[in-house]
Amino acid sequence: MKPDLRTRLFHAWFLLTRPMTLGVRALALDEGGRVLLVRHTYVDGWHLPGGGVETGETVHDALEKELREEANAELGAPPRLHSIHFNRQATRRDHVVLFHCDKVRQFAPKSRDREIIAAEFFDPDALPEGVTRSTAARIREFREGIAPDPYW
Repeated sequence: MKPDLRTRLFHAWFLLTRPMTLGVRALALDEGGRVLLVRHTYVDGWHLPGGGVETGETVHDALEKELREEANAELGAPPRLHSIHFNRQATRRDHVVLFHCDKVRQFAPKSRDREIIAAEFFDPDALPEGVTRSTAARIREFREGIAPDPYW
């Protein structure tokens, strides 16, 4: 699937303003072990919540911000670094830091907005249709305890 114009423009802007881009994603599980996924307005499929790390922002701060903004969710326990991936699908400069987050909860249902269509928890054995390849791979790697692929 080719990124839409909005996605390409975001990446072009980041390319001009930053020599390397860094993002965070949350493998966010609730108390019942369900995984949090989001659907964006500008790209197809279900994804792990996350986004870019801004200048002057820590990866932890970015993680908390993205969970709050994309899913009305908050951490219930300290996040743990799970893996780091090179996201060559976006640009040749993009890296993603994946955190494992337990006891994540939504403090309010997420209503559709300009960026997010939906944010929901799913049983990892019954993921929704349309989960992206990378999202499914990260969940499988975590659940099966296998070495993460270095590529997103």
